[in-house]
Formats: sequence, C-alpha cells, structure tokens
Amino acid sequence: MGPAARVLAALAPLLLLLLGAPLARGDCGEPPEVQHTQPPDLSGQKSFSVGKSVTYKCAPGLVKMPGLPDSVVCQQDGQWSELAVFCNRSCDVPPRLLFAFLRIRYSKQNYFPAGSTVHYSCREGYTKVMSDKLTCLPEFVWSKPNEFCKKKPCPNPGEIKNGHINITTDMLFGATILFSCDTGYKLVGAASSYCTVMGNNVGWSSTPPECKEISCSAPPEVHNGTIQEPQPLYVYRQSVTYKCAEGFTLAGDKSIYCTVKDGEGAWSGPPPECRAAQTAATTRATTRAHATSATKRRGPPPSGAGTTVFGNTFMALTVLLVMLVAAG
Repeated sequence: MGPAARVLAALAPLLLLLLGAPLARGDCGEPPEVQHTQPPDLSGQKSFSVGKSVTYKCAPGLVKMPGLPDSVVCQQDGQWSELAVFCNRSCDVPPRLLFAFLRIRYSKQNYFPAGSTVHYSCREGYTKVMSDKLTCLPEFVWSKPNEFCKKKPCPNPGEIKNGHINITTDMLFGATILFSCDTGYKLVGAASSYCTVMGNNVGWSSTPPECKEISCSAPPEVHNGTIQEPQPLYVYRQSVTYKCAEGFTLAGDKSIYCTVKDGEGAWSGPPPECRAAQTAATTRATTRAHATSATKRRGPPPSGAGTTVFGNTFMALTVLLVMLVAAG
C-alpha cells in the first residue's frame, strides 16, 4: 500500500464521520401517511429538521377523537414520531331545540361516537314531561328528539265586566289574548296580554282592563226652548227631549240620543229649533187685509167716470134723433 493509500485509509473514519453529520443531526424526509387523514400541505418541502412537526386533519366525514395527538415530530434519529389513528366517525353536533337547551357539559364537545348520549334542560316557560336524553345511533344520527318539555299554562285570566276576552290559540306560554268591550263601553287599560315567564313560572304580562260606560258631553241648548227632565250625565243610548217656550213651535227632531263615534260619545244629530208661532187672530187679520186689497183692485170705477159715460151716450142719441127728423 502506497503512502497515499495509507493516508486515505487513516482519514476514512473521519471522512465517514463528516459525511454522516447530517444523519446525526436527524433531518427527516417527507412525513408518513396517516390513516383516515388528509395529506398535509407541505408546500413542496421534502426535508425537515429535528423538532419540526407536521399536523394532520381528519378526512371529510370524520372527527378527531379528543385526547389523541394529531401531529408527528422529526426526531434525532431522523425518523418521524409514531402517530396512532385519531380520526373516527361521529354524530354531528346535537340538534338545537326550541323547547330545551344542551347542558353545558356537552356544549363544547364535538366528538360523539355511536352509543354516546347527551342530555338537555328545559327552557324557561317549559316543564319536563319525559326523558331529556338523545343517543347517537349506529347510523351516526341522533335519536328523534321527542317533545320532552311542554309549555307551561298561564292561569285563567278571569272575566271582564261589560267586555270580552278573546283567546286566539290557547293559554300556554307564548300565547296572546285580546280584550274588547261591549258597544257603548270604552276600554281603559291594555288591549292585549301574553303569557310570559315570571320567576320560576309563567303569568300574564298585563292585567285585564276595565270597560267604562261611554258618556256624551252636556246636550246642546236651544233658544226659546228647554230640556225636559235634564240629567247630570247622559250615557250611551240615553236620549234628551226638547220643549219650546209658549209662542214658539219646534222644528226638527224633538229628541236626540247619545251614541258612539270613533270610540267617543257623540250626539246623534243637531238639536231642534224653536221658531216664533203666528196666533189665530193674527192669521185672520192678515187674511182680511189681503182680501180687502184684492177687492179694491177689482171693484167698480169711480162715480165721476160713470157720469161722463152717460152724458156721452145721451148726446149721441140726441144727434141721431135730429138727423132722422130732418130726413123725414
């Protein structure tokens, strides 16, 4: 062996050590495939230094099992750490119910394998009537959520004097009732009420109103007339009758009555009028005056006019007689 060969032989271990330095540092190649996961996004990277990690995501339709790791780490020996299967099938998040809510212990959970159960609590205004449990079935769907919470009933609202209570649907939590008054009465208070939560129970949001009788303002007065049997207050359908003073006659309806207009009291019409009346003596005097005036206009001519006509006639006859004598 020549000198050069002996030198190379002596340096061979050192060269091998230098060449093997990257392996000693533990650089890893591409990460392994993991069952039930999606291929990780490596952005074209094919080498990873010691301590670097790669995280996996579950394949569509699968959910990560809580408590299990989902990442691999590049180790000193250039190998990736082992990773157990951490994805599995699961029911979706439990359904949201109108009458109940999921208990807090399940609210942040997202992995529900077949056979797992969850429990609900009734919402305000509802009361529990049967089991509140749902189960993840083998088909990975939740069992049917029977209506295990029912609406609480509100107490009977009672009755309204001279009015009515209209129950639109029922008297359970969330229902609305309407109030109305008989004709001639005005509603004082709330026109409706709804069944709502009150403490640990339910009750009506408003108390029943009062139906007050509608009244009219004081009846209008008339000149030269009075109101018969006046009243301090006139209510719905109550009438007022007028009477004229002596020497006056009544024109129009002698009575008007209290009615309702736009929810308020109003008189049915205007009051009558009291007009001056003509007496029988005045009527006869007026009639005679009119007859005398007509007779004067249609009577014989004045006496002077008659004399003039007679004289003219006599002269004409005289002239005619003279003419006859002369002819004879």
